[in-house]
Amino acid sequence: MRLTPAQERVYRFVQDYLQQHGYSPSYEEIRTNLGFRSLNAVSKHLKQLEKRGYLQSPWGNQKRALDLLPLRTGAASIPFLGVVAAGTPIEAIEVPESIEVPESLLGSGNNFALKVRGDSMIDEGIREGDILIITKQSHAENGQTIVALVGGEATVKKFYPHGEEVELRPANSRMKSLRVPARDVEIVGTVVGLLRHYRRSWR
Repeated sequence: MRLTPAQERVYRFVQDYLQQHGYSPSYEEIRTNLGFRSLNAVSKHLKQLEKRGYLQSPWGNQKRALDLLPLRTGAASIPFLGVVAAGTPIEAIEVPESIEVPESLLGSGNNFALKVRGDSMIDEGIREGDILIITKQSHAENGQTIVALVGGEATVKKFYPHGEEVELRPANSRMKSLRVPARDVEIVGTVVGLLRHYRRSWR
């Protein structure tokens, strides 16, 4: 699970302090060095680090007993579930494959990947052949880029709810939005990352 910039700053400070002194810093030292307004803010960041599996602490009066776990910065393997249309909806075919992606591209929760076909999201920088990283969830905020099932077929679009209807808007000025009854749209997940392979052909 990814760290926020503030959480990573806390982790790096504790890590450096441990290497220099052989014991962990106090909450006050963390607060002073990183500019937090209160010890409560320090405590919240440390507890989030523990929740994400980067730190262990007794959380009692032993506030110099922080034990760091390795910061994961490598790749993660997630399911690759086929092709999704960035044009008219097509079926996303499940295939028994996985793909290695940088952990920094992952959202919290379950993630999976789909390959893009079509150019309806080109103004959002999503091109044919790109690999989208999607966090699985059944809801989305207004304007988010989502993968949705419409009549059992998958498509990637920007999401705009309008009461009993949903607008699935392309990011391509040459294409029109798809408006369908909300009951016919199943949100599969939100797009959180993108991978692209650059190839140069020589003649």
